[in-house]
Amino acid sequence: MIRDSHPSDEPEIYVEKAQGGEYASKLRGYFIVKDTKLKFNAIAFGRIGGHNISLNLTKKTLSKLEEFGYDTENFQLILQRKLVEGEVILIDPATKNQIKP
Repeated sequence: MIRDSHPSDEPEIYVEKAQGGEYASKLRGYFIVKDTKLKFNAIAFGRIGGHNISLNLTKKTLSKLEEFGYDTENFQLILQRKLVEGEVILIDPATKNQIKP
């Protein structure tokens, strides 16, 4: 059974590393869904036309999402939206603690 995500099982996204320049930033982190930690890499960019995310999930991560019953394309759209809108938790690389806004 393939299903779309529901608000109750949307991922929590943690960004462990962000480095970038004037037009783009590389992001590395993980998200937690169904009590499972899955990693991602992304490139965030945007100027004219708005912001966007190029998200990269491994085949292993995509297989795990399918195993959980997610539609992987819709799930990736949720991750991209959350990253663009800043719905993430930043992790301090030195201490591994959450950065408080």
